[in-house]
Amino acid sequence: MNPPPDSETVSVRGIKLRRDPAREPCFTVTHRFEDLQERNDNSPIALRERLHRHMHTEMQTLEIAARTLADFPDAPWELRLQIARQCWDEARHVALLHRRLLAKGGRKGEFPVINFDWGVSMMVPTLPGRLAVQNRTLEGGEMDLLRELITQWRRVGDEETSQLMDVILADEIQHVRYANHWLKALGKQTPRAFLDVIKAMQYLSQVTTAVAPKPGEKNALDVEFSSIDHNAAPPSVEDRRLAEFSDAEIGELLKQAGYGAIAPKPGT
Repeated sequence: MNPPPDSETVSVRGIKLRRDPAREPCFTVTHRFEDLQERNDNSPIALRERLHRHMHTEMQTLEIAARTLADFPDAPWELRLQIARQCWDEARHVALLHRRLLAKGGRKGEFPVINFDWGVSMMVPTLPGRLAVQNRTLEGGEMDLLRELITQWRRVGDEETSQLMDVILADEIQHVRYANHWLKALGKQTPRAFLDVIKAMQYLSQVTTAVAPKPGEKNALDVEFSSIDHNAAPPSVEDRRLAEFSDAEIGELLKQAGYGAIAPKPGT
């Protein structure tokens, strides 16, 4: 498929992103990270905002997966089936998070939202590129954060939400794993798949540079997936292995994040 026409894009800090998906009137949608009402404390409103933000992120992931099914009807049937299963998983995540939000006295639309993942992933016109950006990279980052959130929600006394993070993590590992599997398979079928991945990751790098925080601004790149402690989550080695990242790839991620070398697998 071709890249989206200009009429389907918006410019954010000089970089083109896909125009926002439709939202109910109760939602306030922004393109400015500084407009999000992120809080660093553990007050009731701060916890509701984190659940609301997480719920909206899962909404975007559902929309991206569903749109990918529509955009690539000629993809291998087994891959389409896995993407369809992901749609079901993401819809379930949204419902579970919405239920927890309501239990805490919140409501959908209570806080501003930003469609960052959608805006980035929907600019990628190839299937290998989209799997690399959305599943392998963006969801890979969420997978790391979820491992941290299991502990952090338990630390604030919310065991039910902690267990929910564990459930979501199990699904996300599979979403990243099937992308890794199919990227290798598509690369074997045609070398062009590797070029598609390179172009998509170059675009993601351009977006990262464009939205990097200016002096005095909050870290735009951490907003969608910030932890309760407001620290970036380190790569989860065992989860990354389950998602079929090689030890060399995990080691590079750890290096980029400023952590030490990867520990060898038990028994090696």
